[in-house]
Amino acid sequence: MKLTINGIRVTAAEGQTILDAARAHGIDIPTLCQDDRIEMYGSCGICVVEAEGNPRLLRSCSTMAADSMVIHTDTERIRKNRQTSLELLLSDHTGDCRAPCMLACPAETDCQGYVGLIANGEYDRALALIKEKIPLPASIGRVCPHPCEEACRRELVEQPISIAALKQFVGDNALSSEPGVSPPTGKTVAIIGGGPGGLTAAYVLRLRGHGVTVYDAMPHMGGMLRYGIPEYRLPKSVLQQEIDAIERLGVHFRNNVSIGRDVTLAELRKTYDAVIVAVGAWTSMALGCPGEELGGVLGGIDFLRGAALDPSDLTGRKVAVVGGGNTAMDACRTAVRLGASEVYNIYRRTRNEMPAEDVEITEAGEEGVVFKNLTNPIEILGEGGHVTAVRLQIMELGQPDASGRRGPVPIPGREETIAVDTVIIAIGQTLNPAGLEDLDRTRRGSVIADERSFRTNLDGVFAVGDATNKGADIAVTAIGEAQRAAETVGRYLDGQELSYAPQYLVRSEKTAADFADREKSPRAKMVCRSAEQRRNDFREITTVLSEQDAKREASRCLECGCMDYYECKLIDYANRYSVQPEKYEGKTHHRASADDIPNVHRNPDKCILCGLCVRVCDEEVGAGILGFVGRGFDTCVKPASEDFKECADCGQCAEVCPTGALVGRTAGKPVPLRA
Repeated sequence: MKLTINGIRVTAAEGQTILDAARAHGIDIPTLCQDDRIEMYGSCGICVVEAEGNPRLLRSCSTMAADSMVIHTDTERIRKNRQTSLELLLSDHTGDCRAPCMLACPAETDCQGYVGLIANGEYDRALALIKEKIPLPASIGRVCPHPCEEACRRELVEQPISIAALKQFVGDNALSSEPGVSPPTGKTVAIIGGGPGGLTAAYVLRLRGHGVTVYDAMPHMGGMLRYGIPEYRLPKSVLQQEIDAIERLGVHFRNNVSIGRDVTLAELRKTYDAVIVAVGAWTSMALGCPGEELGGVLGGIDFLRGAALDPSDLTGRKVAVVGGGNTAMDACRTAVRLGASEVYNIYRRTRNEMPAEDVEITEAGEEGVVFKNLTNPIEILGEGGHVTAVRLQIMELGQPDASGRRGPVPIPGREETIAVDTVIIAIGQTLNPAGLEDLDRTRRGSVIADERSFRTNLDGVFAVGDATNKGADIAVTAIGEAQRAAETVGRYLDGQELSYAPQYLVRSEKTAADFADREKSPRAKMVCRSAEQRRNDFREITTVLSEQDAKREASRCLECGCMDYYECKLIDYANRYSVQPEKYEGKTHHRASADDIPNVHRNPDKCILCGLCVRVCDEEVGAGILGFVGRGFDTCVKPASEDFKECADCGQCAEVCPTGALVGRTAGKPVPLRA
């Protein structure tokens, strides 16, 4: 018989369903409860279609095809019906599609995935997985302030996983096998800036087959990773090895080229099919107090850049560093290593409010840095045009503001003056707009770029990283933006629409009670050189984890993300139909997971009661071990008895599960990976 589906004439055999006929001709109709091994059931309601002349929606998995039928599978009415069905299923589907660590990573690195691979000793695969998002894993593993670890649920047991240290471990020890470069597209891209953002964009676009040239004003590529982070935190030999790997892909590097001086943005737009601006924020923000113009007053980034290019001898100097962030700590600790006799850190709040990593503050104190918390410069004093002292206002924390944060307020009549001959201002960085005057900028001077597409006001020009919108941030944020911008540029070069839709993911909240049964295991500690040793040179201060320690540390992972994420039909359809299940928010189940089926892990909170596992066990295997237990809202699928004599241990129940409620157990740590 013949029928029409979405305007396509198709043939169907007697006894075929509409779903069968559509699939036989390559027409996709979504379904969550159909499998060729078992009889049609039609429980999920996702596969509905419209038949002309019939006012009702038909379940295509259980409606037989008939001659001359005219079927539509994707009308607005159908989409709304599927959306509602999915939202109802998701209203009591709890768990985590992706692990909190991954969601906290600005680069969306699959932390759970590579940590699991390290636990299993699969270091090369772990490195390849990291480099899908971060082409500089050994470097970023050393310097990233690891927001992933702040989100790690292992902290509910004792301490978070040392995720950054594990990234460094595989970056240093695994064999890097670069993915193949796609055939040439004939399209070319200019990238302005060779820092972490620019290098990442170059890496991604080159792998797609585009011609890529990176322009940078400095003598070598690396940006802030090379010139803003000291050698003792990131050895430049490590960084250079990772940059060399990007260059070997065929990326062209042009150093000592300043935009506006050596080449203009307009010239690049004429020469290349697209331009990405990733210049970073290289201008230190001013303090705004008298005496800032005196000799011996430097910006934090200027000081660190100078130390990287041509370090000064600060022997016997007294140095004050203003600011509480990581740049300020880097400046303090660099001054110590350059021989300063006294180094003060001036910060207007308490140590608890300092944005720098706690380990940086602690190690700076161990190296002799004197912290002057709750002080703020009101004047830099000098003689003969050079700094001699800094006058400080003593502060205290006032009443909490609307956000709950207590701001510093001056204590009237309380001041302090300290004798110094160098003042380093490290309170933030901003963009130097030279050569980028044609780009629209915010009131703070950063380039305005769409936060989803990264487009600027100029066609074909995109911008990422510290130079844009909110300004300076951590390196991995620039890497994440560059990754997404490169994907956007790829679509732009292909002439595709630059649309963006946020991904829907199921998330859950956990407490310490959820992990009360977990055995406590101490977090791996990086071996750090003593303060007396490290304060006298720029050698790296920590050593990479040993293989034994890395595997033990990785094995502490709680495996929060869904093991079936890449095969989950439910999340695929949820995003395809733009679900908003919160409209049906209400009571949800919170039931314990179980390993009560041989070699299968069961999570009842992910079950949508499609019945596939029950029916395949009964109809295909003939065991009948699984069944629907309970009534109404409290119905769940579980073993109907504890007698598993009939179990074939075939795993077909897990194979047919569309949501990750049943997952086969494997040797070693389970890892959710794309097939």
